[in-house]
Amino acid sequence: MALSDSVTTCLSLPVHYLICKVGFEKKDTYDINNILSENGEVCWQAVTEHVCYLESDRSVDYIKSIRSLGPVCESVYLHFKSLTKEQFVIQYALWFHWTNCTELFIEVFDVLQHTQTTGVALGLMKLTSCLERALGDVYLLIGKDCPFLLRDLLASEQLAVVFGQAVMNVLRVFIGSPYGLNLRNVLWHGFASPKEIPAKYCAMLLFLTAGLGQLLQVYLLQNKCILVHRPYVIFISLEELDVFPDLNHEAVSIAEELVNLSSFVLKTMIPFWMAALTAFKQSRYADCVILLLPQLEVGLRLLFTTANKCQNRLLTAESSALYTTFDEMLAKHLDNEEVNQLPSVLEEPAMEFLWDFLNHQEGPRVRDRLSHGEIDLEAFPREVANQIVAFAITLLCRFSDEDMFAFKEHMVIKPLMNCASCYCSRFHPISRLKKQVLECMKSIHLWPELPTVPEEHVQTIKGRKSRVISLEEIILVYSREKKMQCIYHIRSMLQDFDEWSVKRAEGFKRILRLKKGWIYLEKQNHAHKVEGKRIIISESRH
Repeated sequence: MALSDSVTTCLSLPVHYLICKVGFEKKDTYDINNILSENGEVCWQAVTEHVCYLESDRSVDYIKSIRSLGPVCESVYLHFKSLTKEQFVIQYALWFHWTNCTELFIEVFDVLQHTQTTGVALGLMKLTSCLERALGDVYLLIGKDCPFLLRDLLASEQLAVVFGQAVMNVLRVFIGSPYGLNLRNVLWHGFASPKEIPAKYCAMLLFLTAGLGQLLQVYLLQNKCILVHRPYVIFISLEELDVFPDLNHEAVSIAEELVNLSSFVLKTMIPFWMAALTAFKQSRYADCVILLLPQLEVGLRLLFTTANKCQNRLLTAESSALYTTFDEMLAKHLDNEEVNQLPSVLEEPAMEFLWDFLNHQEGPRVRDRLSHGEIDLEAFPREVANQIVAFAITLLCRFSDEDMFAFKEHMVIKPLMNCASCYCSRFHPISRLKKQVLECMKSIHLWPELPTVPEEHVQTIKGRKSRVISLEEIILVYSREKKMQCIYHIRSMLQDFDEWSVKRAEGFKRILRLKKGWIYLEKQNHAHKVEGKRIIISESRH
């Protein structure tokens, strides 16, 4: 039996107990009117009373808090189930405006009415990313540099000033702390299967977000300030992300078949894969990628733990241990300094694709952008989703116990396999330098069009006659013609790299070499040297 068939959960026993059982241990029926006033305001004091603290240091006792909040979450869930969409919008929509994503929260309410397991998980992932972004905007009312990690953001003094420490402790029971339910991380890193996330926790976070909106309104009025939302990140130069051909309906249908056959997919996670492919077909591209990225992480974690013989790391780590996430799996070495074996299994093209799309700072960093709420989900580009889905299809084909020859040779799958096998990094710093150098040389070819240099600038250097042009002169000329990229490229290259060789690039006859300020053009009878604020164009080859 394949390991993907035998794994029934990716939650370790303590984490599974925390998420799936603790909040159901108390069978009390909780009256919603205890935490919801007649005019629809959240009674925060009644909510915060359910957070328990350790006697030793007064830090949050997460297990007792989850147990105490369990019936409250159930009451909120049943309350939402009793409302029509119109009633929900009238009572709560106003309190979601501070998130800049009101429609998303209304969509989550719709999901709770049907309790489809993949829908609840997707709703929670979108809700937590949007909530994190909005909380970051609130942080910037007082602070300067917003923390990158959700746990640091929730633990910040700035948010405690706005909302109160007791309120922030309630949030930390559900998200942000590795000692709590940690719903955001468990879902975004692919540890939870669709059936393992109780819908009542999604309902509670929806309820708490509305309550935060009410508290924030009071703070803004008292302090006479306005909440400013940071602009969304926009994917630019989409042509640089164009790796695979456009997927048609037939390709997606084949992918659905592969999901059921490939050992890259854990059987408990099949519903997520199917939901992702359905979202792609329905042009819900953000939903597709949000569902698919955690599943790619699960599949790669399966390969990682097998290749490195550490099957225990397939499960969620405890708060005191290391999660096995993309960052660890793409690293050269394991935490014990041994060489990571996953790159040899995946091979270099696949590793470079993952680094390009997920990690390199110059790349799209799709998972980071989505999980931290930096992207407008409604405007998520099909081009990006197409690349992620196509890459996932190639992994489904490559890693399977079944005979996949027929699939690999299929007329719509074979081009994908070919593209994946020859992928080269586009966003590694070296790749970016190569591109800059080539663009620089194209600009340098425009230099003969520049005005003639005054005679007094002609000098003799080392017995050779050379033209000397000041950078200021070139910038002046290029300013007039709106062609300044040449100078900018040279300056940035010299700042970032003291010595580098650019190997022969396919499609280019010329070999370029940048070394300590010199740019050599092979097969040409001159060289260019950048020295201080002068560019010296020598007549003879060096």
